[in-house]
Amino acid sequence: MIPSVVDYFLSLVRIESESGDERKVALKLIEDLKELKAEIFMDEVHLQTGGNCGNLYAFFPGNIPVEPILFCAHLDTVKPGKGIKPQIIDNRIMSDGTTILGADDKSGIAEIICAVKEMIASGEKMPPVEVLFTVSEEVGLLGAKGVDYSRLKSKIGYALDGHNIGEMLISAPAQNSMKFTVHGKEAHAGVEPEKGINAIKAAAAAIVKMPSGRIDFETTANIGLINGGKATNIVPPSVKIEAEVRSHNMQKLEKVTSEYITALEQCVSDYSTDSIKVKVVQDIKRVYQSFHIPAESTPVKLGLAASEKLGITSKILSGGGGSDANIFNQNGMQVIIAGSGMQAVHTTDEYIEIAQLELGVSWLKEIIRLYGTSGN
Repeated sequence: MIPSVVDYFLSLVRIESESGDERKVALKLIEDLKELKAEIFMDEVHLQTGGNCGNLYAFFPGNIPVEPILFCAHLDTVKPGKGIKPQIIDNRIMSDGTTILGADDKSGIAEIICAVKEMIASGEKMPPVEVLFTVSEEVGLLGAKGVDYSRLKSKIGYALDGHNIGEMLISAPAQNSMKFTVHGKEAHAGVEPEKGINAIKAAAAAIVKMPSGRIDFETTANIGLINGGKATNIVPPSVKIEAEVRSHNMQKLEKVTSEYITALEQCVSDYSTDSIKVKVVQDIKRVYQSFHIPAESTPVKLGLAASEKLGITSKILSGGGGSDANIFNQNGMQVIIAGSGMQAVHTTDEYIEIAQLELGVSWLKEIIRLYGTSGN
């Protein structure tokens, strides 16, 4: 039997599910969804992602003749997510400080399951509800990218992957992932350094010219990884740089990306000699597209109405990160990112207030009710 949302959440975070290792938590959810008489399907996206289970889909047919509404959360967590020991201190759930908590995104999972459970238990009428629990969200939205969208019947929905209950993110940026390898030439650093070209030094000169941080109100860039060299007595022959650019504006996204390329082209020119040419190999990929949902759209209106019913303040926000919602919207749906109460995510200080966890269930129930009576 599915317990209260607090106990249910605690049981979920104790199950390890770092990206690519979501099978154990998926198997638990399958049993719980069976208990709720859901129609269940698991795809085989893990054959593409290298994980150990696919996306988990569930359908509740309801008893109101309208199109289904979708609720989504992701099964995976970031690291360190093994051996999580949740504890409750002053009505706040947190880990013991050695791991993350996993509220990102098991708070969303718990709230979705418990909201549906309570509505079914109450016997009240309910519209059709689709539930999608994705895998490998934290490592590139891989699960959402592999969804068979012809299977989904919903046109609108909510990705429970934000902070405070009532907050709704109606836009998010696109992201370019950039990988560069700078090739110089190795040589003995103590005997004949003049016969080599230091790839680290060439790369560093390029990095100095690369924009980074907050570029403007809708654009960010970050150089996140650099790796190269063999030993201190060897002029390093190559170095790898990994970076990203995000923007709500496609022209700005491409402009900043081109500035990275230009910086590296300049390093090729500056560090090449007549006999030795510096080379740069680049790999630039669009990780996801941006989206913007109008403030007057159905999912936003339902969210605002649900918040008003519960006496909480809603905030309509523009996000700076990517989520499964980017991929859903890219595939013709209207899915906003909704808060589930999680705080300080991706850190060992992550926590969630019990009041927020319980309020999340109430908020989802109100959305389901309102959707069922809105004539959609």
